[in-house]
Formats: sequence, C-alpha cells, structure tokens
Amino acid sequence: MNQGEIHYNVQYEGQVTRMPKEIMPQNLIVSFKDDNIIYELISPIGNSGIINLSNPSKEIFDTYLSLFTIRYFYSSKPGELYPGFEAMRGMEIKKTSKSALICGFKCKNAEVTFPSDRSKIYNVWYTDEIPVKNPNASTPFYQIDGVLMSFFFFIGRSEFHFEAQNIYKKEIPDKTFERKEKFKKVSKNDINRFINKMVSL
Repeated sequence: MNQGEIHYNVQYEGQVTRMPKEIMPQNLIVSFKDDNIIYELISPIGNSGIINLSNPSKEIFDTYLSLFTIRYFYSSKPGELYPGFEAMRGMEIKKTSKSALICGFKCKNAEVTFPSDRSKIYNVWYTDEIPVKNPNASTPFYQIDGVLMSFFFFIGRSEFHFEAQNIYKKEIPDKTFERKEKFKKVSKNDINRFINKMVSL
C-alpha cells in the first residue's frame, strides 16, 4: 500500500487549554503517497488547526497554521525541527523488542524519555509495513523509520496523544502534497508564537 489515509483519535493529557474540548481537534488525519506525507490536526470549528507537510522530492517541508482568519506558514529546511516542537528537544529514543498489532499492522516499539525526567517513559508504536521513506521527517521522531501508529506530541505546554483507529487504502491526489496557497509566509519565531498561543488559549 503506497498511498492512503490513517485516521487517529486524539487524547489530551495534563494542562491543555481553557478552550472547551469540543472545539479542540478530535482527530488527526495523515495522508501518504510514495515518500510524501501530510499531518492534518484540524478543529471541527472554524477550520482551525496545524498542518505539517513533507514532500522531499520538491524540498517542501512546511508547517501551516490556520486560526479563523489567520493563515500563516513556515518553510523548514531539510532536517530542521518543525515549528511547535521546541518542548521535545533533547528527547532520547530507545528501540525495544516489544511488538503489537495495531489496525492489522505489525508494530515495533520505542521508549522515549526527556531530560527533565529520564525515569518517565513514553511508548511509541510504529510499523514498517507501510512503504513511506522517511515518514517522520516532519515530526520530532525523524530517527524512527516507520509510520507512527501510537505516539504523542508536546506542543507548547500541551500534551497530545494519538492512536491509529482506521487505515484506508485510497487514491491521494498529487496536489495534496503541493505547497498551499493563500497562506502568508512568516518567520519560525512568529509561527512558534502563534502555535503556542493557539494550544494555550
């Protein structure tokens, strides 16, 4: 399956925001085709959210942020940590021999720790049965060569946990992975500021 869509549900842990959970994004949709991948974390209200796009052949490594009328984007360089993930700096990833079955795919495990408390372990599950090269180029898990099936992000002070619910084999149009129009290009500092503001409203 070299193209399709993965639907994840979203759980919020710890201090998230004062916004009602109902208007926070309820799911994450990841579309992939060949070596292109796009993460779309969109709220059901006001089409607000964060999109990470990786299209290596065209050197597009973009982050898009939309919040009602605000539409900004930042273009990362290859290998650069995408905006919003500053809180995940310094993490250590240790692969283990554990395995699990998620959505019918055999998954491998990695344990993740952070400098603030190396005794607290987060589990990440990923599969190499979906043929996407460098599937995590747009995430802090770029060292993991497999599609993430159960994972988490720290964005600002918020903790998001994602679990794959369904995987659909479907045709994904090439234009999905083109640079989006009608977004204003801003600096990394600016988009980080807006992302942090968005997740801590």
